[in-house]
Amino acid sequence: MDYTNFLLMREELSLIAVILVLLLADIIGGDKTKRWFQPLAFGLLTAHTVINCLPRDAFDAFGGMYHYTPIMTYLKTILSIGTLIIFLQVNAWLKEENNPIKQGEFYFLTLTTLLGMYFMISSGNFLLFFIGLETASLPITTLVAFDKYRHKSAEAGVKYILSAVFSSAIMIFGISFVYGANGSLYFDDIAATMSATPLQIMAFVFFAVGLFFKLSLVPFHLWTADVYEGAPTGVTAYLSVISKGSAAFVMLTIFTKVFGNIITEWQITLWIIIVITITIGNLFALRQNNIKRFLAFSSISQAGYIVLAAISGSSVGMTALVFYILVYLVSNLAIFGVVSIIENRTGKLNISDYNGLYSTNPRLSFVMMLALFSLAGIPPFAGFFSKYFVFMSAVDKKFYVLVFIALVNTVISLYYYLKIVKAMYLEESANPIPALKSDLPAKISLAICFTGFCLIGIISVIYDKIGAVAY
Repeated sequence: MDYTNFLLMREELSLIAVILVLLLADIIGGDKTKRWFQPLAFGLLTAHTVINCLPRDAFDAFGGMYHYTPIMTYLKTILSIGTLIIFLQVNAWLKEENNPIKQGEFYFLTLTTLLGMYFMISSGNFLLFFIGLETASLPITTLVAFDKYRHKSAEAGVKYILSAVFSSAIMIFGISFVYGANGSLYFDDIAATMSATPLQIMAFVFFAVGLFFKLSLVPFHLWTADVYEGAPTGVTAYLSVISKGSAAFVMLTIFTKVFGNIITEWQITLWIIIVITITIGNLFALRQNNIKRFLAFSSISQAGYIVLAAISGSSVGMTALVFYILVYLVSNLAIFGVVSIIENRTGKLNISDYNGLYSTNPRLSFVMMLALFSLAGIPPFAGFFSKYFVFMSAVDKKFYVLVFIALVNTVISLYYYLKIVKAMYLEESANPIPALKSDLPAKISLAICFTGFCLIGIISVIYDKIGAVAY
């Protein structure tokens, strides 16, 4: 093995350097670093993101175990930007006087999960993929149970680790079948020998089920609402956006590269999964009053739209998927930013608590309203165009009925997104949430998200289609 291959892993090495610097600063500085630790973490991750934002030519390293294409740089940059926004949103929570959690632990665990996602995205071998998956999953379990003095946080941690272990066991069982049927764990080698034999179909089913758990697709979604409700809000945002985005990209990559010869079989599977995921996610979102459980079922429905981009199995679908992840990131994190500000200062999490919010907090209400419009797919916001490109990628492969069902569900989703807008602007409350003063990092995060889903929408109006992206 040529050890110079490690130098090709530019994004991963850069992120490891950031993690090590923060770890040493936390160990050496101790309690004295509290004031400047958040600016240090944000600055280092920003530098890492900027340095690695430009794509390179495609290449393979370690005999094909590590695989790189230019679109991976775009996705890694999107995930890094999302992590930066979350760092800004959790600043006030981490600095609370009664919070026993050290900042260094949060940043170390979060960046470790991001590193695992990097490995997943660039994997060309099932072994590296699984290592990346577990590197991403295990620290998230700790993050979910981070608020250790809250009963729901500990309960959410237990539920998440049990679901993660169960799904990983199913997935590794499927990977063992893949190896038994094809004699290799390298994606390219497996693709050359993949056919629709019973053993290979079974291998695909077990592997896909394990991955569907990670994406919280129906019927593998039962852990989602409880974990989202119990986890700290910043961690819930990370689970909802960053984790889901990386898993969706990896799913499409592996399905097309490894199981491309049985595309008919997995397209039928995805067709069914997409319909029940979008429908059930929407129906259960209608019944929620807790805002975090509401966002959990909303994210389940959104996962169905993300997978809709993957069903085409084409480069157009890949481009639409990455664009959808970008728009979903800025829209969803804007909502979580508002929820986090309100929760940290009032402890209120019910949708009914938002009655009359506009009268006391017009700016927060305005940002949340536009973010909800974007998630719902109302033009001219970015969410409309992300759904449009996803639908077009599916129509291009003649999935007309599936797109029609998705469109009907989009209309249903308008109702529950507008229900929150109605509560903020039209419902009256004798005791509304008082006027809140946000800290500067939270304001910056909301400004980034607001600019993101508005600017992307404006650009999409001007350029009515996304440019071709190398894949």
